[in-house]
Amino acid sequence: DTLQSQLINMGVIPTLVKLLGIHCQNAALTEMCLVAFGNLAELESSKEQFAYTNIAEELVKLFKKQIEHDKKEMIFEVLAPLAENDVIKLQLVEAGLVECLLEIVQKTVDSDKEDDIAELKTASDLMVLLLLGDESMQKLFEGGKGSVFQRVLSWIPSNSHQLQLAGALAIANFARNDGNCIHMVDNGIVQKLMDLLDRHVEDGNVTVQHAALSALRNLAIPVVNKAKMLSAGVAEAVLKFLRSEMPPVQFKLLGTLRMLIDAQAEAAEQLGKNIKLVERLVEWCEAKDHAGVMGESNRLLSALIRHSKSKDVIRTIVQSGGIKHLVTMATSEHVIMQNEALVALALIAALELVTAEKDLENAQLVQILHRLLSDDRSAPEIKYNSMVLICALIGSEPLQKEVQSMAFLEVVSKLRSHENKTVAQQASLTEQRLAVES
Repeated sequence: DTLQSQLINMGVIPTLVKLLGIHCQNAALTEMCLVAFGNLAELESSKEQFAYTNIAEELVKLFKKQIEHDKKEMIFEVLAPLAENDVIKLQLVEAGLVECLLEIVQKTVDSDKEDDIAELKTASDLMVLLLLGDESMQKLFEGGKGSVFQRVLSWIPSNSHQLQLAGALAIANFARNDGNCIHMVDNGIVQKLMDLLDRHVEDGNVTVQHAALSALRNLAIPVVNKAKMLSAGVAEAVLKFLRSEMPPVQFKLLGTLRMLIDAQAEAAEQLGKNIKLVERLVEWCEAKDHAGVMGESNRLLSALIRHSKSKDVIRTIVQSGGIKHLVTMATSEHVIMQNEALVALALIAALELVTAEKDLENAQLVQILHRLLSDDRSAPEIKYNSMVLICALIGSEPLQKEVQSMAFLEVVSKLRSHENKTVAQQASLTEQRLAVES
């Protein structure tokens, strides 16, 4: 590494790029340059230097001339690390690399020769990598009219798993801003992705499942897309993967459902009454080995309550043993998750306190709220929602007894002088309520 750094500092990169341009006819010299580039391109500092040269142009020019698989492979090995840099991504797109990649895909897609299969994989992977840059991605999207975007769409129904995967990943990358997402949903991309998922329900390809779910999750982010995707049957398509034992698939499945039901009361109620789903969520809330799956399950449980505000949903979650997980979620290190849990618990206490009473007691909710209110590090919204929850819990006799036994008045009266106005006001209200009850 230090030797590479020294060479980079000495300015060897621009010199080598120049050499490549002048002597591109000399096969031996070209090869030496490529080996050197391959060794240097891994370093971050080198990518910045490469970005100031016309390396993109030279490599694409060289690439177009290659017939032999080994030579193409050598150039690919330099292109892949360089394409991790956003500036170089755009340069490669502008130099016409994408057209070369699409041509390779077209030539190799039906071949069963080992070299062709390897080339198809490398070309389609590199294509996805180019789409990870915002500028290069927008340039290729061209408002959804781009020929590149259209070609990538045609990969999704292909029979090659590699192309299905690259197509779905490319869509997930195009779906990184609201405008693109809205355009794609309006132009029927959802059905293509659902058809793809359908082909992979039974002993399907996990990477393809994961990629297609990622694309659907991203497409579901803009508000206007949610209802359209729900009426297209996306929730049902996603639920087919509830049986999956693969954490990456579980994680994306949960994220997709959570995005879809955001502010969609009817869908949240329908899913929240689905016992199979809720039981699976409760099971995944205990997936200690997979923090991502565990976190997403908790967030979806809470979202089902928050967006449906439905007594039936709360009963289903109580019946499936989900309450204790929402209480634990209130102690998360992430404020956003703590807050989501507290809002869901406040709705439970307001709508179905009698049903949930025993579970809330067993999960020691009152002690946790006392801790959150006493802790100076708790965010203002956490303090506020904890007090709202305390006021709701007083409606239950056993929980009220617990509140009285824990000197809440003392903690709450201190918060009356909190710098946050909303917290201070809620503290006054809570203090009055506690005083009346005692």
